[in-house]
Amino acid sequence: MTATTSETKSSNVELKTVQSIPSFAGIEADSSGGCCKKVDAPKSESALKSFISGGVGGACCVMVGHPLDLVKVRMQTGGAAASSSVFGMLSKTLAKEGIRGIYRGVSAPLTAVTPMFAVSFWSYDVGQRIVKGYGQRGMTAEEKERKYVLSMGEICMAGAISAIPTTGIMAPSERIKCLLQVQANEVEKGGTAKYTGMLDCAKQVLKEGGVQSLFKGTGATLFRDIPGTIAYFGTYELVK
Repeated sequence: MTATTSETKSSNVELKTVQSIPSFAGIEADSSGGCCKKVDAPKSESALKSFISGGVGGACCVMVGHPLDLVKVRMQTGGAAASSSVFGMLSKTLAKEGIRGIYRGVSAPLTAVTPMFAVSFWSYDVGQRIVKGYGQRGMTAEEKERKYVLSMGEICMAGAISAIPTTGIMAPSERIKCLLQVQANEVEKGGTAKYTGMLDCAKQVLKEGGVQSLFKGTGATLFRDIPGTIAYFGTYELVK
């Protein structure tokens, strides 16, 4: 009887010892075996996933919106049918030039907007990490392991950060796209084409004005896009 009592007390002491081992840096006590097991830290959302999904979304955005963008540029630059309504000009362009006509100049935005959206969502992911890191300043290691929920202000700040690398890709492609669309109007009036395509346009712009000419208007584009990305990603997080 005495031996049994002694064994029970010894077992209770061992159990208490195991249970009293605190958790450090993602390690917690394993009461079933007397050794420790690792607790996986929360996995952050993949930046690669954001990059790919953003790129696919960007390509779809261009294919849907380019015909209306073409009509907008032709109306702004005074094409032959500039006095027509948006849908009137769109139907005339489709009847006269076909599908290729309403997608004239699409190679430039498709080449740039696809990686632009990819970079935008990737940089938004990076922006979230930067804002999260700033918000976790002064926290203990244990507090940092807990789920951190960004406020709407922090989401908007991450959105603003995403505009910086995105503009670097978008500004040159926007310039090339507009030059090609304006050229199409001149050809329609009986003029001659100066550029044979997107690459030729980029080469000639670089030759005539250098890199500065290719990035003309980048500052204004950045000031335009920062409020835009704040609204875009703020709304995106609010409704998703």
